[in-house]
Amino acid sequence: MTAIETGAKAPASPWRDEIRATLALSWPMILTNLGQVAMNATDVLLMGRIGPETLAAGALGSNLYFAPYIFGLGLVLATSPMMATELGRRRHSVRDVRRTVRQGLWVAVFACIPIWLFLWNAEHVLLAMGQEPALAADAAHYLRWLQWAALPFYGYIVLRSFISALERPGWALVVVFAAVALNALLAWALMFGRLGLPDMGIAGAGLATSLASFGMFLGMALVVSLERTFRRYHLFGRFWRPDWPRFLALIKLGLPIGGILLFEVSVFNVAALLMGLISAASLAAHSIAMQIASITFMVPLGVNQAVTVRVGLALGARDPDGIRRAGWTALVIGVGFMALMALTMISIPELLIAAFVDLGRPENAEVVVLAVTFLAFAALFQIADGAQAVGAGMLRGLHDTRMPMVYAALGYWGVGLPLGVLLAFPLGLKGSGIWIGLSIGLVVVAILLMRRWLIRERLGLTKESRAFD
Repeated sequence: MTAIETGAKAPASPWRDEIRATLALSWPMILTNLGQVAMNATDVLLMGRIGPETLAAGALGSNLYFAPYIFGLGLVLATSPMMATELGRRRHSVRDVRRTVRQGLWVAVFACIPIWLFLWNAEHVLLAMGQEPALAADAAHYLRWLQWAALPFYGYIVLRSFISALERPGWALVVVFAAVALNALLAWALMFGRLGLPDMGIAGAGLATSLASFGMFLGMALVVSLERTFRRYHLFGRFWRPDWPRFLALIKLGLPIGGILLFEVSVFNVAALLMGLISAASLAAHSIAMQIASITFMVPLGVNQAVTVRVGLALGARDPDGIRRAGWTALVIGVGFMALMALTMISIPELLIAAFVDLGRPENAEVVVLAVTFLAFAALFQIADGAQAVGAGMLRGLHDTRMPMVYAALGYWGVGLPLGVLLAFPLGLKGSGIWIGLSIGLVVVAILLMRRWLIRERLGLTKESRAFD
């Protein structure tokens, strides 16, 4: 007789439960990532309304800001696997989780000091790079106000890691979408002198983002201080007390994470510069294809953040089967979604491109043709991009970050970029050559990360990465 006929309850499926847990943790992360992208998109749209020179200065400033900012972000992201492992070891751990949060905020402060010093001198840096003096001055003016966004945003990330480790990420979604609305209102008012505020031009965009970032941190601080599930941790009590062993442990785990992010982001920035050497149309088409690919990437990035928590919890609980289920479940979800996106890019490229340019205007014809070609390459690397994003999160949950950093350096800078340059210029493939190189680089990184995961499975997943290395 079946379970239905006897009235007995069907046995629980650990794999089904893992799928539900991963999806429940992933979707707020995904929407939070999209909200953060929306903040930047709002600033770009408003800069474009001022004029092309302002837009160019904003792009110049953003590119200079992004590299040190993304490295600092990697440092504070180390709080996520550390807290998840502690909670997996002792579900009601309070003291160790509080130590990690406090020292994560200390790391955020220490990371911002060199970032602020660097960006305060942005005009000199840009002039040394050969940029036009007027653009360098405007970009530096923008960065003088934008640079203060880094510290509150890092603080928000630490607190988001805390609520995510407790598998309650929904509050982060509420906070970030409130910040998107606040940023849009403040940027409009400060850039154009509305609501009685001064007309600051491009600097208003930087100030608006900084104020919105402070709002994000304050919002999360209120949540963790007032919500019953979180307030028992007393995260901000005796914040001034150092905990150097935990601080150094976060630095040790976070430096490779920052390196991974920096290697990946910088290779795409260099690719954009190389496109500019080919032609303006190639650069425009590249930007369109990258914008589309960046949006789809938010999904595996959210799964990356979720699987770090799920694997970390299982690691702390000394549950090898749980680690395997968490890793493979997330990988199937991330890669499966990216496979669907690849089919979409191949099937309806013109429809996607139409969101960025008018397909009917003759002057856009070359851009559209190139964008269709580049989008086909983007479709080819979607699966590899999803696999490397989720794979990095799987290994991060095991506190395994050093070798993934080496793989990122090898795949992006040792294989992808040199191959792209070779194909684009000496072999004459131009923009297609750059995209072929990027695609192969992503494939290399994905294969190496998956190989690393399989080795960890075979050797025993509950071993710390330092013992494995």
